[in-house]
Amino acid sequence: MVTFELMAIAEEYIRLIFGLKIKQIRTDKDLSLFGLSKLCGLSKSYLNEIEKGKKYPKTDKIIKLAETFDVPYDNLVSLKLDKNLAPIGEILQSGILDEIPLELFGIQQSDLIDIIANAPSKVNAFISTIIEIAQHYNMSREGFYLASLRSYQEAHNNFFKDLEDKVVRCANSYQLDLSGKITSADLEDILKEEYGYTINAAGIPKQEELDNLRSVFVPSTKTLLLSDRVDEAQKTFIYAKELGYQYLEIIERPYTFSWIKYDNFEEVLHNFYASYFAGALIIPRAHLKEHLKELFLMKRFSEKAFHKIMKLYNASPESFYQRLTNVLPKDFGMQNVFFLRFTHKLGAEKFNLVKELHITHQQQPHANEVNEHYCRRWMAIKILQHTATEDLDYAFNIQISDYVDTDQQYLVFTSATKDPFRKDYYRSIGIGFLKSSTLEKKINFVNDTKILKEKVGVTCESCSLVDCEVRMAPPKQLLAKEKHKKTAELVEGIMKQYS
Repeated sequence: MVTFELMAIAEEYIRLIFGLKIKQIRTDKDLSLFGLSKLCGLSKSYLNEIEKGKKYPKTDKIIKLAETFDVPYDNLVSLKLDKNLAPIGEILQSGILDEIPLELFGIQQSDLIDIIANAPSKVNAFISTIIEIAQHYNMSREGFYLASLRSYQEAHNNFFKDLEDKVVRCANSYQLDLSGKITSADLEDILKEEYGYTINAAGIPKQEELDNLRSVFVPSTKTLLLSDRVDEAQKTFIYAKELGYQYLEIIERPYTFSWIKYDNFEEVLHNFYASYFAGALIIPRAHLKEHLKELFLMKRFSEKAFHKIMKLYNASPESFYQRLTNVLPKDFGMQNVFFLRFTHKLGAEKFNLVKELHITHQQQPHANEVNEHYCRRWMAIKILQHTATEDLDYAFNIQISDYVDTDQQYLVFTSATKDPFRKDYYRSIGIGFLKSSTLEKKINFVNDTKILKEKVGVTCESCSLVDCEVRMAPPKQLLAKEKHKKTAELVEGIMKQYS
């Protein structure tokens, strides 16, 4: 019964597909492994190995299973899966799983496929996640780890109640005021008195290779070394993060910030937990929520009111924007949200998207292929150019981004700052909300006519905007599609002519 189709696919995949079929038929008939074993005479352990794709039975055993299930032999050995499991077959035959180092996480392909098989309705979401990870996977562990972390955040709408609760308990335990501005001095005392830290405020040597380092923790002596260039907000965040590591009893962790080399996924996850803890401690959820309610009730957007809220907390603009991605989806139901961080060097044409997060699904602004040009009409790009050209310490703006190739509009807030650790470098942090009737009910000023509305694309290479004054490259993707369409039409005409 072996066909050329069978021979073309790896033996392992044949076993996995056969196992999926057996498990699906067994569960459809409401049979346990024990029950199936009694009916067909094969041992429970052997059947379990078949279903996990570890064993492929001989012909006589397949005949027994076919008779027990009352299905044709050919149906069992065929590589065709029914519509519920068909996407799994596509995954297996595409080779995607071979390109992703699942073993780094201690995951076996068969275990992963078993998980998918138990939730067929979520297969398409799984495929999307795998493809996104594969696109971001750049042959480095760190790249794959961080893409996986982002998928983990997005799957939880970037809100983690257990961490929020632990922050409140920690604040109560150490008598930290969650309605006031927590200072680095408040947290330094806790680290020293409760956890035996020694802190050296200027302990990082002044060497070019260490320019981007803000802190180093030496676990053997519990010594925390700081760069003498960290400001009060950065120092507070570093201390809050260290408190997070200690309070959450995290052992496996990175010891440097912000340059980090990850050795395993546990370190990535624990670094995220500590960072989340720090943001939730410095910018308390309940306190922020009440002030945002007042802001969103305004009929006209007030930059002054927005910054008044930011200044309530001893936090950098980036920490504030990141915290919004936790609170707004959960407490205000704003789930069509994206967060972007760009970096830019004065005089360079390139703008680097170094951090992104999309709550619920992939929003319009997202990482693009190498060497494409992000839309220069994005507020994130415009404000970076302005900040760099004018050499500003801080700049802010807001706009409605109207995407030309879709019917989607986003309300976007963006702040830009100088990079204090690198000369002539600047960064922007932005958060955007999909404009909808639902958003209009939550944010009164969303239709404020004073907010600039701008037609935008994603990248120049994929944008259909005509006569764009800031276009950096021709729309090669659209031109290629148009050429392909024209070729197809001409070929069809030739075929008709000679039919």
